[in-house]
Amino acid sequence: MTARRASSAGTGALHSIGVGLSAGLLLIVVALAVVLVVVPKATGSTPLTVLTSSMEPSLPPGTLLVVRPTPVDEIRVGDVLTYQIESGRPEVISHRVIEIASSSDGTTSFVTKGDNNDEADDEAVLPVQVRGTLWYSVPWLGFVNQAVNGSARAWIVPLLAVALFGYAGYMIVSGLVAHRAERIRRRGRGRRSAGRSAHD
Repeated sequence: MTARRASSAGTGALHSIGVGLSAGLLLIVVALAVVLVVVPKATGSTPLTVLTSSMEPSLPPGTLLVVRPTPVDEIRVGDVLTYQIESGRPEVISHRVIEIASSSDGTTSFVTKGDNNDEADDEAVLPVQVRGTLWYSVPWLGFVNQAVNGSARAWIVPLLAVALFGYAGYMIVSGLVAHRAERIRRRGRGRRSAGRSAHD
């Protein structure tokens, strides 16, 4: 009887740990989905990954950047500006604005520099190159963004969420079934004990 109780207690503890881990993983996946997919999509922002050390120590490689569209007249010195290296091409750089210049014809341009670089970037950034400014960043999460980048992002995160929801549901249901079976066994033992007492 004691061995059975110990085994049942051990099984219950393992089940509780399993449910806790499932819930934790589920929360992580949901948080990733929110940061990588939901917020950028809802706000028109773009998730990017820092690949070089030019913005260390504030934005080291692997940092996730969420860049939101910003009107040119709202960009200020000190903002981290994401811009196309060449207008119309997808390659971008995210460097800090150190100066805003205006030409005689009224055109605004931005002088940028990496925090870890000794000199400013070679060419000023024109408004047509601007993709936006840094909204928020998350260390290391850029590697996750790289892993689920492009079209894969549309199905990887939801698939993980569904799988974890399913696993959590299985753990909960199996726990309820085990609990019910244990209650039935206890009732059976109670009836047998009552029967033996009556015969005694």
